[in-house]
Amino acid sequence: MISSLAKRLAADAEARHAQGLVRGRQVVDVAGPGLRVRINGRSLINFSSNDYLGLAHDQVAPASYSAQIAYGSAASPLVTGYTSVHRELESALADFTGFESVCLFPSGYQANIAVGQALGQRGRSALADRLNHASLNDGLRLSGARLVRYAHADADNARQRQRPDCDLIVTDTVFSMDGDLAPLNALHELSRATDTALWVDDAHGFGVLGQRGRGALEHLGLGPDAVDVYIATFGKALGTAGAFVAGDKTLIEYLENSARGLIYSTALSPAIAEWTLGNLARLRGEPERRTRLADNIERFRGACLDRDVPLTASDTAIQIVPIGDNQQAMQLSNQLADAGFLVKAIRPPTVPTGTARLRITLSSAHQPQAIDSLCDALAHLIPTSALEPQ
Repeated sequence: MISSLAKRLAADAEARHAQGLVRGRQVVDVAGPGLRVRINGRSLINFSSNDYLGLAHDQVAPASYSAQIAYGSAASPLVTGYTSVHRELESALADFTGFESVCLFPSGYQANIAVGQALGQRGRSALADRLNHASLNDGLRLSGARLVRYAHADADNARQRQRPDCDLIVTDTVFSMDGDLAPLNALHELSRATDTALWVDDAHGFGVLGQRGRGALEHLGLGPDAVDVYIATFGKALGTAGAFVAGDKTLIEYLENSARGLIYSTALSPAIAEWTLGNLARLRGEPERRTRLADNIERFRGACLDRDVPLTASDTAIQIVPIGDNQQAMQLSNQLADAGFLVKAIRPPTVPTGTARLRITLSSAHQPQAIDSLCDALAHLIPTSALEPQ
């Protein structure tokens, strides 16, 4: 007998196939410098990774790495999972970002879930950008708070939608599927004018933006006192895994006593914490990585402009070629793979219906000739008469 669950899953699979929304995992192995990877025996240049500074691909053990560090923490950080290397990493992050206090999480998704569950309040509301990352929304939903969404990156609409029962304003800094920036200066002003806490997720800005790589706040001329909750991840610019939450000591103490994702979860691996500490030192000591990334972004956008390849407005490492149709986006992704480039098609539900796209991410590790060749392939494959820049 086929269960009702099996029938439902089969129907769901059939619908996904019909809509061009089937997704699956594939093995991607490092195959050489310049973000070269191997997939199914084929060598490709990876233009879909968030390895913005090339540190994930550059497998060089940091000077501080010790073979004596345990791989697993084996407990919650509130039991026995909090080691000296965790504390050292938190101190280094606080020093780098300027925040008073920091706590670590095994992933960015878990950090946002934990913060949303702990800070949101049932019967109250939170003001959120319509294109926020799913983890921000999911954490708030766990708390029972009501999500009031404002138009993407529109501080005026946020102001219009502000409610007397609103406790939080929540936004990504760099939007991961669009590459544009939140209007943080205006949101900061709104938060202070209405006595509402501002919580930002700087996953794609930390380590990349700002003169010293301190993220979107530094890039926009804001200090740590401009936000109440700051979250960033290690799996992008720092090339490892995990995340941290930063704020004042009162916030971190509250999370230690109220955030279920911190209290009831095994702590970040000490070995990963040690590696992250080393990569943070490299981030601070190798500013040329950010310089190369900025040059690569400028080169890519200029080459696409010269070749009439449509792009959305973004000055970050995340560059978007708008397509619209799911099947067409997948076809172009496959054709780019045939040409030697790994460029993933992004489709709903990750992005709104009808806005499928090619998401191209640039890294300091990309060679100029690889960027030029990718732009040539895009110009050859994309029917620009059928696609209008957004």
